[in-house]
Amino acid sequence: MDYKKIKEVIWEMQKQGEMRVPARIFATEKLFGEIEEGAMQQIINTTQLPGIQKAALGMGDLHFGYGFPIGGVAAFDGNEEGIVSPGGIGFDINCGVRLIRTNLVAAEIRGKLPELMDVLFKLIPAGVGEKGKIRLEKEELAELFSKGAGYMVEKGFGWKQDLERIEENGCMKGANPEKVSERVFKRGRPQTGTLGSGNHFVEVQKVDEVFDAEIAKKFGLFKGQAVVMLHSGSRGAGHQIATEYIGVMQKAMQKYGISVPDKQLACAPIESQEGRDYLEAMWCGVNYAFANRQAMAHWVREGFEQVFGKKSEEMEMNVVYDICHNVAKFEKHIVGGKEKLLLVHRKGATRAMPAGRSENPKVYAKTGHPAIIPGSMGTPSYVLVGTETGLQESFASVCHGAGRTMSRHEAMRRKRGEQVKKELEEKGEVIRGKSLASLAEEMPEAYKDIDEVIESVVLSGIGKKVAKHVPLAVMKG
Repeated sequence: MDYKKIKEVIWEMQKQGEMRVPARIFATEKLFGEIEEGAMQQIINTTQLPGIQKAALGMGDLHFGYGFPIGGVAAFDGNEEGIVSPGGIGFDINCGVRLIRTNLVAAEIRGKLPELMDVLFKLIPAGVGEKGKIRLEKEELAELFSKGAGYMVEKGFGWKQDLERIEENGCMKGANPEKVSERVFKRGRPQTGTLGSGNHFVEVQKVDEVFDAEIAKKFGLFKGQAVVMLHSGSRGAGHQIATEYIGVMQKAMQKYGISVPDKQLACAPIESQEGRDYLEAMWCGVNYAFANRQAMAHWVREGFEQVFGKKSEEMEMNVVYDICHNVAKFEKHIVGGKEKLLLVHRKGATRAMPAGRSENPKVYAKTGHPAIIPGSMGTPSYVLVGTETGLQESFASVCHGAGRTMSRHEAMRRKRGEQVKKELEEKGEVIRGKSLASLAEEMPEAYKDIDEVIESVVLSGIGKKVAKHVPLAVMKG
């Protein structure tokens, strides 16, 4: 691949052949050397899509995905020239993370962690195909698709102020339940309020290091603190939306005369009927995921109350932030010296708006919102904040995690779940898993070095570190 280093941790392939813009990767030399050739090619393929702006981007956690690479960012003209592509969002629409703070000190609760994880394991449905405790009629699920986390708050799951600290206030406006199929409803109804499997987790963490004391204080974080991180998405509903609209897009390309180098990049003009229908359906998936995390956050609070004998309000279990990793949304960015409306696709990437942007909630107007980056099981997670450089260079985007280096099948071939569990427990972590196979799939060695990934963000200037968290107890589906 003809990528050249243009800055310390920025690699670029200049526009050539069918490329409409350059391809650019933010990665340290070590990480760049670990990227599969297929993922690099996927970025180049993305540069050939109609209406793409500035460059197609890859983050330090870049790896091979469906159509777009995971860890990819691309922005398209928000009007008639641009397109929308389900492959640029992914199957797990709004796979994302919620961070909940407490006023508890990690060292003081360590002895009760086994009991806490047992309680959380009973309260939060988790696992492949797991059905939830929430039973919704079709009309109720349609309302949830429209309202997102707000629907759950109305039903008594969580606090109204939670919504102030969720990306888009927990609801993508414009979501239209009429644009999703009966099959989406069928898959979504039993899985409402469930964790799922794979890399999704509930994790009790300790704030191990604080890098920016002033911003950390505004985020409600302090060294030694116990916090909870939730990682989940839109389950079968989101997967079904993506699957069905990929088929719609493949037909639309013939209709609109669009040619792509990989059929997995199937797309349609934003202003076309197919493009608008997909956006309205995809936003239903986004809202479903917000609602899922809202319900599970409520049960996390209940679990803490049961084990520690205090009200969650007394433990100050406020949401720090809840943020998407797989989504497309309209934003204004400077392109060629002019402000332009763009449809920014982030697939395995996290929005990181700096201070001063209208997208920030009021509470974070002067800091920029938290960008939450989960590690792999057994490794640190980070809270970052965006920068003006990131706004200019990466459409205010950073990485979304460590990024896989091996398939789940390969991970299971190398280690048994019992061994992974034992190794993590020997490090002092409390582990609860729905199956030993899922623990093997998600072993830490299956992922890139999260510290190196974060270093790529910091050295490129597109984000800065606020805090580093280490896992104390982990629940996996």
